[in-house]
Amino acid sequence: MMDTKEALRTFGTGENFHAQHYFGFHKETRNGTEGYSFRVWAPNAQSVHLIGDFTQWRENPLAMERNEAGVWEIFTDLPKENQLYKYLVKRSTGQEVEKLDPFAIYFEKRPGTAAVLTDFPEKKWKDTLWLGRRKRFGFRNRPVNIYEVHAGSWKQHDDGRPYQFKELTEELIPYLVKMNYTHVEFMPLMAHPLGMSWGYQLMGYFAFEHSYGTPEDFQNFVEACHLNNIGVIVDWVPGHFTINDDALAYFDGTPTFEYEDEDRAHNRGWGALNFDLGKNQVQSFLISSAKFWIDYYHLDGIRVDAVSNMLYRDYDIGPWTPNKDGGNRNYEGYYFLQKLNAVLKKFYPDIMMIAEESTSDTKITGPIEYDALGFDYKWNMGWMNDILKFYEEDPIYRKYDFNLVTFSFMYAFSENFILPFSHDEVVHGKKSLMHKMWGDRYNQFAGLRNLYTYQICHPGKKLLFMGSEFGQFLEWKYDYQLEWVNLEDDLNKKMQDFTSQLNAFYKEHNVLWQIDDSYDGIEIIDADNTDQTVLSFIRKNKDGDMLICVFNMVPVERKDFTIGVPVAGIYEEVWNTEMEEFGGVWKEHNLQARTQDRLWKNYHHTLSFTLPALGASIWKIKRRLAKQIPKKGK
Repeated sequence: MMDTKEALRTFGTGENFHAQHYFGFHKETRNGTEGYSFRVWAPNAQSVHLIGDFTQWRENPLAMERNEAGVWEIFTDLPKENQLYKYLVKRSTGQEVEKLDPFAIYFEKRPGTAAVLTDFPEKKWKDTLWLGRRKRFGFRNRPVNIYEVHAGSWKQHDDGRPYQFKELTEELIPYLVKMNYTHVEFMPLMAHPLGMSWGYQLMGYFAFEHSYGTPEDFQNFVEACHLNNIGVIVDWVPGHFTINDDALAYFDGTPTFEYEDEDRAHNRGWGALNFDLGKNQVQSFLISSAKFWIDYYHLDGIRVDAVSNMLYRDYDIGPWTPNKDGGNRNYEGYYFLQKLNAVLKKFYPDIMMIAEESTSDTKITGPIEYDALGFDYKWNMGWMNDILKFYEEDPIYRKYDFNLVTFSFMYAFSENFILPFSHDEVVHGKKSLMHKMWGDRYNQFAGLRNLYTYQICHPGKKLLFMGSEFGQFLEWKYDYQLEWVNLEDDLNKKMQDFTSQLNAFYKEHNVLWQIDDSYDGIEIIDADNTDQTVLSFIRKNKDGDMLICVFNMVPVERKDFTIGVPVAGIYEEVWNTEMEEFGGVWKEHNLQARTQDRLWKNYHHTLSFTLPALGASIWKIKRRLAKQIPKKGK
C-alpha cells in the first residue's frame, strides 16, 4: 500500500517522482466497498466537484474534500469502467470551470477533454534481451542514427485518418529495418488539443494522444522495435503548456502550474504558458511524467524540447525582468533541468537524455558537478544551419564560404552532439532538403547524397526527418501523409536505396561512431582547399583503423586528385555517391590505388584517384605496405 501522507509530503517538497500513484483515479476497496478514489491539486480553489457520465455531468456533481496541502479528494462507487470524468473547479475568483485531470493516462477523442476511467492491464514485456544489451553497451560508443517521425503524418488512410500505432507496428518497423536506422524518434505523443501544434502544446503529461491509438498499442510498438533492435525516443515538453482553459492553465484561478509573474508565465511567441520550474509541486509533476513515460513504455531516450526557453528569461519576444544577479539566466529552469537529469539517470543510467538547445552560453552535456545540465546529447543547430546554407549556394560561390563546412571542426567536441536534419528545417516555407539543393533535378539528388554522406562521416550522432530519406520535394505538412507517390520516380527510389545503404555503411564501420566525442576520432587532411572546394578528413576507431572521407562540393570531376595519407598501402574505394545504382553516372568504382612516397603537407605518402563531380568518395586500406625510408643524401 502507498503511504498517502508520505506521497503528499514529497509532492510538496519536489521529491515525489511517481506522483501519478497518488493523484488521478485509483481503484480501491474501502470498508468493504469497491470504488474509485480521485485526487487533484487545486490549492486555491473555493470548491472542486467530480463530474462525469456517472453524475449526469453537472446534474449531480460529487463534492470533493480539501486536505491541508490543497489536494481535493473523493472516494465513490458510482463510476463504471470506461466512463468519462472531469473536475468542476470553482476558482478563487468564483468562476466555475470544467478541468481535465492532469494525471489522466487517456482522454476521450478530440475535441473532448474528459479523461477515460480505464485501467490498462500490466504488460508482460518480452524485451529483456534488448534492455540487457542497452545496459551493457550503452549508446556512447555505439551507432546512433535516428529517423525522426511525426506519427500523424507518416502514412494516412485514404480518408485522411492517420495510421495508429497498431498499423505503424506493421508498416513503420519493417521500414526502419529496411532503411537500417538504429533509433526512431517521435514528435510528442502526449495528449494535445490541436494537431496544428505538432504535439508541442500539451494538455496531458501522462496521457497518450488518443488519435494515435491506445497506450497498449504504443507499448506493443516499442516492444516490437526492441525485438528488431531499434531504440525508441520521444519528444517531451516540460517548459510550456497549452493555454486552453480546460487544461492546466490557471487551474484553480491562480498561477498553479505557471509562474506568478505574468511576463514569465506567458510565452507570447508561442501563445503558451510557461511552467514555474522553481515550484516543488511542478517539479514532482514533471519529473513523474518523464519517469512514467520511460517506465510505462520502456523508452530508450527522451528529447527535451525548447531548452533555451527554460534557461533564459529573455528568450521570448515579450518583456522580461533580470534575475537577482541582474542577468538573463533563469535559475529555476537551470536547476530543474539538472535535477531532472540527475533523477532520471539515477533510475536509468542507460537512457539517452537529449536537449534541443540552440545557444552556447550554458554547458548542456556533461556532468552536473561541473555546472553542466547533465544531458547526454545536444542537437547541433549551428552545424545544421551552416551546412544547409552552404549546400543551398551556387557552387561558384562556395569557395568563398568554405568555412561554413569546416567551422564545426573547431567546436565539434565542446558538447556531445547529435547532427540533426529535423522537421523544423522542412516546414514554414524553408523548403524540403531536396528543394534546398542547388541545380537541376539531377544535381539536387547528387547534392543530397553528398550532404548525407558528409553528415554520416562527421563526428556526432545522426538524425534525419521522415521523407528526407527519399528526397521528398514538397515541404512536410502535419495533416497530410508523406509524398510516397514520389517513389514511383526512379531517382527518388534510388535515393531511398542510397540512404538505406549509407545507413548500413555507417552501422558496419565502427570508425564512424566509436569515438564521437573527441579529436581522437578524426584527423583533418585538408580543410583549406577552397580553390577546388574539396574537404578531406580521416575517421578513426580505437584500434587505429581508418576511413579516408573526401567531399567534392562542386560539379567538376577531378581526375588524378591527390591527398596526403598517414599510412603507406593499397587503398580501395568503399563508397562513391555517384554510382549508377544511386542515381549517379559512374558504372564502376575507382580502381584500387597504391600510395606514393611523397611529402604532402605533413604526410609522407600520397593517394591519387578520380574524384566524382559533386560527389563523395570514401577509401579504406586494403593492405598496408612497409614504409620506405628515404636514403641519406637523396
